[in-house]
Amino acid sequence: MSPNGSDRSPRRTMRRKLPQALALGLVIASATGCSANDLPRLGLPSPVTEEGPLVLHMWQGSWIAALAVGALMWGLILWSVIFHRRSRTKVEIPAQTRYNVPIEALYTAVPLVIVSVLFYFVARDEATLTSTSAKPQHTVNVVGFQWSWAFNYENTEKPDPASSTAAYDIGTPQEPPTLWLPVNESVKFVLTSRDVIHDFWPINFLMKQDVVPGVVNAFEVTPTAEGTYRGKCAELCGVDHSRMLFNVKVVSHDEYEQHLKELRAKGQSGAVPSGITTTGSEAE
Repeated sequence: MSPNGSDRSPRRTMRRKLPQALALGLVIASATGCSANDLPRLGLPSPVTEEGPLVLHMWQGSWIAALAVGALMWGLILWSVIFHRRSRTKVEIPAQTRYNVPIEALYTAVPLVIVSVLFYFVARDEATLTSTSAKPQHTVNVVGFQWSWAFNYENTEKPDPASSTAAYDIGTPQEPPTLWLPVNESVKFVLTSRDVIHDFWPINFLMKQDVVPGVVNAFEVTPTAEGTYRGKCAELCGVDHSRMLFNVKVVSHDEYEQHLKELRAKGQSGAVPSGITTTGSEAE
């Protein structure tokens, strides 16, 4: 009997509550709204570029490593709780050990191995994701400004306003612009800013990069699925940061070329100024 006169011991109460806690955890896990197709991506959207699966696999691998380490740690904790509890050993205070060299060496070596393996895969994949080809099929100069985007199609980090083959589109916080891209054709984004640091993030591309004043950043992707996707600025850039949105429309090659013709017909040929004063990482 417990000290307060009840025959319910704390251990018995805990055993009764354990199934309830497990049931609650199952309900929470099943109520997250994730379908069977969403679960393997572990929170990431579906990739729609050739490069996207590389990011997804790196994300999944990191989760697998974290879950494995977590399962090991929880297993050791539960093993200690179950097999070294006072009621089982009848020992008030277990033997105290000052140090154990093999275990301490293991605790040092295992994290180093885990970090080294993760670093290798991150460095390998980052080199692939940030590499650009000398002659991509299309080049789009993305201009970030407070608080919207301009897209200079078929232009570089120093757009030519007099170009007869280029075209541009520009948005506002009230009317976000739409970036048109051809499917299954490589596109190099040349990122420039007029004012503060922004971050160009087409969400389903699983790729984003800072847009820094006076510096040229670039990355290259090949869209693989037609459709309309969302994009946003991922760097806090001022009072209207949350409205610095854009859409991405992946279409066929003919639709892409037709869209550029329509922009030029509306007087949006050439380019809008990018505000570049230095070429940053690229040569003159």
